[in-house]
Amino acid sequence: MKFKGIHHVSALTASASRNFDFYTKVLGMRLVKKTVNQDDVSVYHLFYGDEKGNPGTELTFFEIPMAGQTREGNNSISATSLRVPSDRALEYWVERLDEHGVEREEIKERAGRLTLLFRDFEGQRIILVSDEHNEGVAGGIPWEKGPVPAEYAIIGLGPVQLTVPDPVQTVKVLTELMGFRYKGQYASFVEGQLDILVFETGEGGTGAEVHVEVRTDLPQERLGRGGVHHVAFRVEDEEELRSWISRISDVGFSNSGYVDRFYFRSLYFREPNGILFEVATDGPGFDTDEHIEHLGESLALPPFLEPKREQIEANLKPLHTIQ
Repeated sequence: MKFKGIHHVSALTASASRNFDFYTKVLGMRLVKKTVNQDDVSVYHLFYGDEKGNPGTELTFFEIPMAGQTREGNNSISATSLRVPSDRALEYWVERLDEHGVEREEIKERAGRLTLLFRDFEGQRIILVSDEHNEGVAGGIPWEKGPVPAEYAIIGLGPVQLTVPDPVQTVKVLTELMGFRYKGQYASFVEGQLDILVFETGEGGTGAEVHVEVRTDLPQERLGRGGVHHVAFRVEDEEELRSWISRISDVGFSNSGYVDRFYFRSLYFREPNGILFEVATDGPGFDTDEHIEHLGESLALPPFLEPKREQIEANLKPLHTIQ
């Protein structure tokens, strides 16, 4: 059993409205689902992606209005990557981010690809990654109604970076349990620290990598706004998901068991450094309850929450802008 790649990454925000503005108006991603946190229906769960929110393109945010700032450190998902079509696209993004006053670094090479690291309005670390030489998992299709030209637009999720004080157990889980392959390593950007290890799954490439950064100089992260909650990995269908549930249970990992998120089915578990992993099916998809042309325009609720719609909507602050 091997994963197909990264399914989605879920992070935290203290402001759904500002988050919506940034990710749709600045980054040009499509809001493909406006729903609520199924574990706390008083707050939004926003999903951004390509034209239809294909698996491997979804960046999601749980809203926690009173969340404190993330204190970055170990035992964390320390950076999320977003793929762009080419090296030239990164030059476009340098100009665009500067125009919007976004904090950024210079273009740098990571794992043999050109990249551009920046931070959103809450300090979320995001790395734009050029797909110019990608030979693995294909990217998505940009939303044609977005503000960014298609030749420069974000086309999906790239490598996810984990930061840990000791990589041994995390690497063991990735390779022996989850079927990832060691691909190589590249120099850390922090003096005195070990190289960053690269692992891949499925067809490999930009959309199927996990990078493991070893930091001996950091405390444990305190997660808040601007931090990442979990990363999900793709499986084809429910049958394969249930096989993973059995596999992870058989090795003694505490896990959530089968979870129905309506738009996909899931399993959650923590690896030995405390980082939350999810296994998620490719379907049914975000057009299950909305027409593809109108994704994200109204509050979508799974059937088991629909009877509570009036109460749920009364407790939510409307997003102050529309697509």
